[in-house]
Amino acid sequence: MSLHFDKKTLLEYVEGIFPQIKDEFLIDMLEEDAIVVRMRVQNKHLRPGGTVSGPSIFALADVAVYMSVLAAIGPKKLTVTTNCSIDFMRKPIANANLIASCKLLKMGKSLAVGDVLMSSEGSKKAVARATLTYAIPRLEGT
Repeated sequence: MSLHFDKKTLLEYVEGIFPQIKDEFLIDMLEEDAIVVRMRVQNKHLRPGGTVSGPSIFALADVAVYMSVLAAIGPKKLTVTTNCSIDFMRKPIANANLIASCKLLKMGKSLAVGDVLMSSEGSKKAVARATLTYAIPRLEGT
């Protein structure tokens, strides 16, 4: 299986679909079944107590799996999250970017499953771990 995007074109494509996330994420690494995505933590991601909010951590996991699936299947905008299980393990560093290391566990015709481990930049300790399932749209006529 070859990739349909490189790091630059994948990020441009996703930011084109979701302009509200422009300049929020970077792709550090992209391979056939893996991606590393960095979220630029900003004030809007923080919650009281000096930590990154749960919804922001979920967004990072979701974007990482979404990008990994799109890299594998090509530009199919209607690929959607159908399930997510996330474990929040420790408080992230509020002023540090978050890094998501995603591995595609299954790439089927109709479903894809990815596992994501997230940590604060500069720390090796996991902040959260998530498993997400994506539904892949069928091509017309199939």
